[in-house]
Amino acid sequence: MSEPWLSADDIAVHLGVTKDTIYAWIADKGMPAHKVGRLWKFQASEVDYWVRGGGAKGGA
Repeated sequence: MSEPWLSADDIAVHLGVTKDTIYAWIADKGMPAHKVGRLWKFQASEVDYWVRGGGAKGGA
């Protein structure tokens, strides 16, 4: 079974940050996200890999 797509709210809860931080990381730090219509969607495994690789360093 494939991994479910998560919303910005879901991924913010997963990481323990605000949704505003998520949007800032997409724009400024290249957080892995996929635009589906007007919505951003995420796969937790991609985001976790990005965080472990230092993508979220330094705050938003």
